[in-house]
Amino acid sequence: QVQLVESGGGLVQAGGSLRLSCAASGGIFSINTMGWYRQAPGKERELVAVAISGGSTNYADSVKGRFTIARDNAKSTVYLQMNNLKPEDTGVYYCNAGGVRTLFNTRDYWGKGTLVTVSS
Repeated sequence: QVQLVESGGGLVQAGGSLRLSCAASGGIFSINTMGWYRQAPGKERELVAVAISGGSTNYADSVKGRFTIARDNAKSTVYLQMNNLKPEDTGVYYCNAGGVRTLFNTRDYWGKGTLVTVSS
């Protein structure tokens, strides 16, 4: 059974940094995309950054120049380095693995989420 395990959330002051990690496991043959979404209180879940298997990346405009996504395909792990954090970055951050191929099917998976709180 495929699982995504996230770590690295926490409380940080504005201007600080955090690094999130997400490791996928469970009979995985390949993963097409690995990325991070976030959901702030009272708002819809939104894309933060995604790393595609071919090496390209995509970022939300609000985090460009501050966040960096990196992927270790050998470890089925994705990282999100978040610098110069702002209070508006506060929310629950969810890891997503898209197009995960196993022996039985190909589908997307979500982690349980990790809370990031940025104080002003």
